[in-house]
Amino acid sequence: MKQHDGRELGGKTRWSMRGCACGCDNTLSLTSSGLNRRQFVAGAVGAAAVAATGVGRAGQALAQAASEKPYRVDVHHHLSPPSYIQAIVENHLGSPPQIKWTPEKSLADMDAAGIQVAMLSVTQPGVNFTSGETARKLCRESNEYAAKLISDHPGRFGSFAMIPLTDTEGSLKEISYALDTLKFDGIGLLTSYHDKWLGDPSFLPVMEELNRRKCVVYTHPTTADCCVNLLKTEPPTLVEWGTDTTRTIGDIVFSGNAVRFRDIKWIFSHAGGTMPFLIERFIGQPKIDAKFKPAVPDGALAELTRFYYDTAQTANKAAMSALTAVIPTSQILFGTDFPYRTGLDHVKGLRSCGVFTDAQIMEIERGNAVKLLPRLSA
Repeated sequence: MKQHDGRELGGKTRWSMRGCACGCDNTLSLTSSGLNRRQFVAGAVGAAAVAATGVGRAGQALAQAASEKPYRVDVHHHLSPPSYIQAIVENHLGSPPQIKWTPEKSLADMDAAGIQVAMLSVTQPGVNFTSGETARKLCRESNEYAAKLISDHPGRFGSFAMIPLTDTEGSLKEISYALDTLKFDGIGLLTSYHDKWLGDPSFLPVMEELNRRKCVVYTHPTTADCCVNLLKTEPPTLVEWGTDTTRTIGDIVFSGNAVRFRDIKWIFSHAGGTMPFLIERFIGQPKIDAKFKPAVPDGALAELTRFYYDTAQTANKAAMSALTAVIPTSQILFGTDFPYRTGLDHVKGLRSCGVFTDAQIMEIERGNAVKLLPRLSA
C-alpha cells in the first residue's frame, strides 16, 4: 500500500508530515475508575456471539454492497480541490492519492461500497504550510469547490469546512461563510498546528464561536513541528498520527475545553488514536495530580464518552475491541479515509472483526451519523 506521507520528487522521497509523542508511568484499575467488570464482560460476550459468523457476513456484505440502495454515511472522506493540489505540489508536499484524486474516483468508490453520502474534508497538511492571506484564500477556494460538488451531486456529499485556525480573524470569517452561506455540515480541523494542539488558549475565540453554534467539528491527524522524521524506518503515519490524535484529545480534555465548550460535537479519526489503550492514564491523571481535577469534574471518562470516533483504517478486531471497551457504540461513526483506503475495506472489516451485532453495524454505518447530522435524514 502506498504511504500516506510522502511523494516522489526528483528521485527522492520527501516526507511532509510531522509528529510528536509522550508517555507517563501511572497505572490504575479501570474497574475502580468508571469501567466496571460487567461492561468488560458484556463486551466480550457480545464479541464472541458474532465472531463465528463474522467472515461469512463480510463476504455477504461485499456481494450486496454494489447492488443495494446506498445508505452508508462516510464521515472521513477526502477531497483535493484543484487550487489546493497546485499549492501543495508547488511546496513539494502531498502524496500520490491526494494529488491524483478526482470526484469521479470518490463516486465510484462510494457506489461500490453502498455509501450514500460522503462528508468531504481536505486532509493534512491543511494550510499548515502557509499563512496570512494565502491561507485564507486557499481555505475559501477549497470550501467553494466542495460546495460546488455538493450542488452538482445532490444527496451524495456533505462537507467539513477548512479554516486557517492560527488566524483567529480569518477563521471566524470562514466559519461564518461556510456555515451561513455555504450551509456546510461542520468544520474540519487538524489535530495540531505547528506547536499548538486544540486546547491551546490562542484558539479560545474560535472554540467559543464553534460552541455558540453547537458545531460538529471533525478532526484529522497531522504531525507537529517537534518530531519531524524521527526515524528513517518509520514514516509519520505509522506512529505519529495516532499519537497526535491522542495528544489533542488529552489537550481538549485537560485544558478544560471539553467541559467549557460542551456544545461542540467532536469527531476524532482512526478510533481515537491510542486513547483506548491509554485509558487508564486518562482516568488516573486527575487522581495523581489534583491540578487536573477542575478540568474533569465528572472524571475524564465522562468527557471521552461524549466524543465521536470514526472507523477509518481501524475497522479491525484489535482496534474496535479496544474502542468499544471504552466508548459506547452510539459514538462510533463509519469512516473510510478515501482515497487512501476504500469503502469496501471498511464494510468488510466491520463485519469480519467479530465485535458488532448487525444492529450495531447499521448504527455505525448510518444511524449515528444521522443523529449527529440531522440534515442527512432528509
